[in-house]
Amino acid sequence: MLHEMSIENLGVISRTRVEFSPGLTVITGETGAGKTMILSGLGLLMGGKADAQVVRTGTDAAVVEGRVVADSAPLAARVDETGAVLDDDGSLLIVRTVAAQGRSRTHLGGRSVPQAVLADLAEDLVTIHGQSDQMRLRSPQRQREALDSFAGEVVTEALSEYRSLWNERAAAAAELDELVGRAQERAREAELLRLGLAEVERVAPRAGEDVELAQEAERLSNSEELRTSAQDALVAVAGDDLADISAGTSANAVELVDRARRLAEHGGQFDRELEVIGKSLASVAYALADVGTELSGYLAALDADPARLEAVESRRAELGHLTRSYGESVDAVLAWASAAGLRLAELDDSDGRIEVLTESLAALDTRLVERASALTAARTAAAASLSDAVTEELTGLAMSGATLTIEIGTLDELGPWGADSIQMLLSAHRGGPPRPLGKGASGGELSRVMLAIEVALATADASGARRTPTMVFDEVDAGVGGKAALEVGQRLARLARTTQVIVVTHLAQVAAFADVQLVVSKGTPPGTGTSGEADQDADVITQSGIRIVAGDDRLQELARMLSGQDDSEVALSHAAELLARAAVRT
Repeated sequence: MLHEMSIENLGVISRTRVEFSPGLTVITGETGAGKTMILSGLGLLMGGKADAQVVRTGTDAAVVEGRVVADSAPLAARVDETGAVLDDDGSLLIVRTVAAQGRSRTHLGGRSVPQAVLADLAEDLVTIHGQSDQMRLRSPQRQREALDSFAGEVVTEALSEYRSLWNERAAAAAELDELVGRAQERAREAELLRLGLAEVERVAPRAGEDVELAQEAERLSNSEELRTSAQDALVAVAGDDLADISAGTSANAVELVDRARRLAEHGGQFDRELEVIGKSLASVAYALADVGTELSGYLAALDADPARLEAVESRRAELGHLTRSYGESVDAVLAWASAAGLRLAELDDSDGRIEVLTESLAALDTRLVERASALTAARTAAAASLSDAVTEELTGLAMSGATLTIEIGTLDELGPWGADSIQMLLSAHRGGPPRPLGKGASGGELSRVMLAIEVALATADASGARRTPTMVFDEVDAGVGGKAALEVGQRLARLARTTQVIVVTHLAQVAAFADVQLVVSKGTPPGTGTSGEADQDADVITQSGIRIVAGDDRLQELARMLSGQDDSEVALSHAAELLARAAVRT
C-alpha cells in the first residue's frame, strides 16, 4: 500500500506532502490546479521515465519521495533481491530526483538503483490507469492480457510452457535457417580448409623447423669465414701441429701456459703459494688442450657443401609459403592446422545437423500445437466467465442491456502467445450488434468498460488475476455523468474494499464515495498577490498545494464541483445529499 508521498519543485507544485489511506482516495481540484503533477509524481515513484520539463521553473531539480508498505513476503523478497533495505516498520522508501538538465537518479531503500529496476518492482506495487489505457484497451494485445490475467494460473502455467517451447523452436529454426542459407558459404570455407590442410600435410613441417633451418643456413652461407676463424683460433691455442707442441716449434697458448707451469712448479719448491699457482696453471693447460681438440673437431665437421645449402634454402622456401598463408611461424602454422581440422569436421557435420534440426522442429511443432490447444481451452473457459462478470458490472454502471462478448478466433499460424486471436465486442444496448471496442465504443463507454474489467479482475469469484496493493485511476469517469457517474463511484468504492484505490476525478458523484478526499489548489507564493495567476511583470510563478478536506470543507468542495460555486445553498444541499446517498450505497 502507498503510505505517503512528498513532492518538491515538480511543475506547479513547490512543496507538498500527501498521506494516503486504505480504501478509496479521490483527488479533486480546478482544472490546471496541478492534479496532473500528483499523477506525474506517482508515475516517477513507480519507475516512470523522467522528463526535465516537469522541473519547476527556476529550480535545479524536482524530488519525489514516497513510502510503500511491503506487507507481503514475496514483495519483501523482491525488494531484498534489489539490494534495498526495508525500514523497521516494513516500509520501503523510494526517491526519484529529476535534474533540470535532464539527468535523473533513483534510490530504493537507501540504495541507488537503475530506473528499470524500480519499474520492474513497481509492477507488484501499483497499477496506474490513465486515459491512454482506454486507447490501449482497443488493442487485441491489451484484451488478451486482460483475459489471461483473469484466467490466472491455469493460463499462466500453460502459457509459460508454450513460451518455453516457442523460444526453443525459434532458436532451432534460426540455426536451421543459418545452416541452409549459408550452405554455399560453408562449402567454400570447407574447400579452402581442405586445400590448406593438404598443403600443410604435403610439406609436413616439424615444430621449430624454421628456426633450425635459419641457423643452419646462416652457418652454410658463412662457412669460409667460420673455417678461417676456427683455424686461426686453433693455431693460437695449439699451433699448426699438436705433435710439435712438446718440441717447442710453435709459440702458442698451450706451450706458453706449460712453460709458465714449469716455472711456477720450480719456484714452488721454496714457496707454498707459488706451488698452488703452478697447479692452477696445470688446470689451464688441460683446458686449453680440450679447447684445441674441440676446435679440431669443429673444423673437421664444418660443412661447406653448396648442395646442402641449396637444399636448406629450398626447404625454407616451402616453409615460408606456409607461414605467409597460415601463420607467422611453423609453430603457428601447426596450431592453425589443428584448429582448421576441428572446424572442417564441424562443417562436414552440417548436413547431419540439418537433419537433426529438421526432425527437432517437427517434434516441437507437434508439442506447440498441443500446448496451444490447452491454451485455447483455458482461454475459452475464462472468456465466458469474464464476459459474464463484465456484463454484470456494465449493468450496474448505467449501461443496462449492454453486453461484452469475448471472441476467440484462430490465427493463420502459431504465434508467440498461442494460436488465439482475442477480440472484445461490445453491444451497447439490448439487441444491438456486437462491435469491436476499437470501432463502436465511445470514450465514456470505454471508460466504463475499462472500470468494469478492473472490478471483474479484482472481485469476480472466477478471477485468478494477480492484484497489486494499489490502483490509480486518472479520470476513469471521462465522458460519464448523471446516474452513470454514481455507479462509477460505487464500483470504485467496491473495488477499494480489497485494494487501495486512488482516483483523480472532476465529478462530485464519484468524489462523494471517497473515504478520503484530497483537493489540489493553486495560488501564488506568500506576499506576491492573491490572484493565484503568474504575474509576468513581477516574475511570479503559480504554485499549487494539496490538502485533505472533511466536514464543511468537503461539502464546499463538492458544491464547487457541482455548480462552480462553493457557497451556493442549492449546491451545498445537493452535495450533502450525495454524501448521504454514497454512505448508504457503500
